Amino acid sequence: MPKKPLAGVAVNHVLSLLVAGGFCVGGSDDLQAAEKKSYTKPPSTSFASQMPDALLGSDKYEKPVWNLHDALNLPKWLSVSVEQRSRYETMDGTYKANAKGGDQQIPLQTDVWLQATLGKFRLGAEFLDARALGADSGSGVNNTHADQADFLQGYAAWADQNLFYSGIGAEVIAGRQTLNFGSRRLVARNNFRNTVNSFTGARLRLADYKNWQFNGFVTMPVLRYPAAATDIINDEHDWDKEDTHTLFSGGFLELYNLGWGINSEVYLYHLDESDGTRNQTRNRRYFTPGMRLFIKPAKSAFDFQLEAIGQLGTVRATTAVGDGKDLQHQAWYQHIDVGYTFAMPWTPRLALEYDYAGGDSNPNDGKDQRFDTLYGARRFDYGPTGIYGAFARSNINSPGYRINVAPRSDVQAILSHRVFWLASATDAWTTSGLQDKTGRSGDFVGHQLDLSTRWDVNSSLNLETGWAHLFKGEFAKKAPSAPNGQDIDYFYVQSMIRF
Repeated sequence: MPKKPLAGVAVNHVLSLLVAGGFCVGGSDDLQAAEKKSYTKPPSTSFASQMPDALLGSDKYEKPVWNLHDALNLPKWLSVSVEQRSRYETMDGTYKANAKGGDQQIPLQTDVWLQATLGKFRLGAEFLDARALGADSGSGVNNTHADQADFLQGYAAWADQNLFYSGIGAEVIAGRQTLNFGSRRLVARNNFRNTVNSFTGARLRLADYKNWQFNGFVTMPVLRYPAAATDIINDEHDWDKEDTHTLFSGGFLELYNLGWGINSEVYLYHLDESDGTRNQTRNRRYFTPGMRLFIKPAKSAFDFQLEAIGQLGTVRATTAVGDGKDLQHQAWYQHIDVGYTFAMPWTPRLALEYDYAGGDSNPNDGKDQRFDTLYGARRFDYGPTGIYGAFARSNINSPGYRINVAPRSDVQAILSHRVFWLASATDAWTTSGLQDKTGRSGDFVGHQLDLSTRWDVNSSLNLETGWAHLFKGEFAKKAPSAPNGQDIDYFYVQSMIRF
């Protein structure tokens, strides 16, 4: 009979295939193996629940040096963590329709995670408190900034690293959970944003450790409450609830080592959305197929990433009560980047990148061509979100370049410069609410510079800061309801601590 896969071997092999564009830092000596281990850096957000992997083993990320488990001398079967992130962010100027002045906010994110492992079974819960201090009625605060005291996850799970001695690992998770697939452009556990997407349903994961991995899921999105700005500002509490009128499902297949170091992902998502008792929707009914090919960065080598996504279905023009007309929805998205990592001090990587996300070229033709990013994240492509978040994966045409450097193993810096045009001059710059249906305001939105730095003081404490500057273009200055032509400066500083 085949031997049971060793979790440590699986981790080292699979991580080398799955981690594209990330940085690894040196860990402590493994006393048993007498060799130096390397770890993937966790993002600067609540992430303890994602660090253990029931199929690949539990040493994907370095264990926090300050941790409650060891301090409290808890049994091995019980996992517990507390994480806290504090950020100060300020923005001088604005890009949103009819807005004036700047803004500032202090987003706080506190997370508690508990998990009991009983043989092949696990029971877990994650409690997240996300607050937006300093927000006022002019801030445009919403439930992406705050979601006070609610359960992000509550699940039961089962996993077998060698199902029926086949060499294939299997895992089933049922209940409220977060999802995080592939490039994270369509389905993500949010990192920079103060609140996190979650879903209630079931997920099946199968892994042939050296060749492929598959995730299939059927879920209901969880709606964050309260949603009204006045309720958030007044610290009103309302429990999050599953959207029982919406079904989000799909399948995601990863294939490793197709040849020449190329890895691939093929996926299909289905969203079937209807109006609920507490929320009006656009009744999105989409099929979203996509694929991604990539080679992970390596010293003295070229790497690339190519992702192409289509979207078909129907959607309504507005969320207004009584809007019963379905528009035919056809949209697509394309991302490509090509990079090279230099074998020299600071290990610089230079990458050229390009994004195109369709816009609606004719608002009166009964069709909708604006791409919908579903439940994806955008910070890694388009700069900080929070009170800034100037660009999204809709109606954009954007080339750019990116430079990554690591002066030390515990310090990294990223500089990005992107240029933004509207894919359709008659459709909206979606994050701003600006639109010129005549197209007379042009399609040039502007240039964005984005600089961020991160210092991992140790595996429990991360410090990060960043700055973004938007040089406004013709559309940002002249579109109807545009604010003044002042360029925008956004700055943030944050700390992340894990116990």
